[in-house]
Formats: sequence, C-alpha cells, structure tokens
Amino acid sequence: MDILLQPVATVNNRRDYPTDDFWGDTISAITLLPHLPDDAFDGLECFSHLEIIYYFDQVEQSKIVYSGHPRGNKNWPKVGIFAQRKKDRPNHIGLCRVELIEREGRTLWVKMLDALDGTPVLDIKPVFKEFSQIVQIKQPEWVGELMQNYWKIQPELVSKGK
Repeated sequence: MDILLQPVATVNNRRDYPTDDFWGDTISAITLLPHLPDDAFDGLECFSHLEIIYYFDQVEQSKIVYSGHPRGNKNWPKVGIFAQRKKDRPNHIGLCRVELIEREGRTLWVKMLDALDGTPVLDIKPVFKEFSQIVQIKQPEWVGELMQNYWKIQPELVSKGK
C-alpha cells in the first residue's frame, strides 16, 4: 500500500539545526502553501492550541532506528522507537501541540513547535479539550530526566556553526 501525502504548509523559524533541548522560546510561522485556499485557516483564531503534524525531512534514512537508549544515554533503558519521541523514526512523522499566538492571513504564529526552519507541515488540527480527557499520565522516570531542558529557554541561538 502506498500512502502519498502533500504538505499543506511550511515552518519558518530560527532553528536550522536539530538539537534535543531548549525549544521553549522558539516562535514559528506556519504558512499555507500556494495550492491551498486562503480560507483554510478560517476559524483557527478561536483556538488557543493546535496540533501540528509534520515531516522530519532532514532525517537521513540511514539514521532510522527501531530501538535503543533514548538520546544514546545508557543510564536509560533500551526501548523501542514507539516508546520514545525520537526524530529518527521509520515514517519521519512528527507531532507537537503548540500554542497559537495569532493568525495573519495565510500564516499562523505559534510557540513551542519543535520543528526546524523549512519543515513541511502535513496537517494542522485544533485541540479540543474533549480529546484531552487524560486525568493522569503514566510514564517512566527517565522521561522526566530526558525532558528536563526540552522546553526551557535556550541560552543562545542554536544554529549551524554557532
């Protein structure tokens, strides 16, 4: 079975190099691609949060993993790729819940999107509180350690050569 997807938008931000941490101050513009009508974003301004489904287009096929220690840290257990959120995934799919700052025509301004500049966006969905009925989330202790700096403000611009 072949599944063909066409991007609907592109991410623009100052993050041009993949890093594991300090995404907290990243502001991104998500701009509709020309093949979509202007009104595709109509109504999104009524929502505070969105789910962005995007394609890890800069991940090399040779880097795909199916199991391993998260971030290569042997202090954490070896787990399968579907028990972690690593970018080096079989189908290169990313998913992130973001806060919508504002909409300007064909562009959405969001924060807390962990995608690089130029990343193709496959879909955008508003967050409905009715889909967030999880009262308590269970997760292993190592996840809290791994995520300790993920959403912190980065100390300086992270980009190639800096």
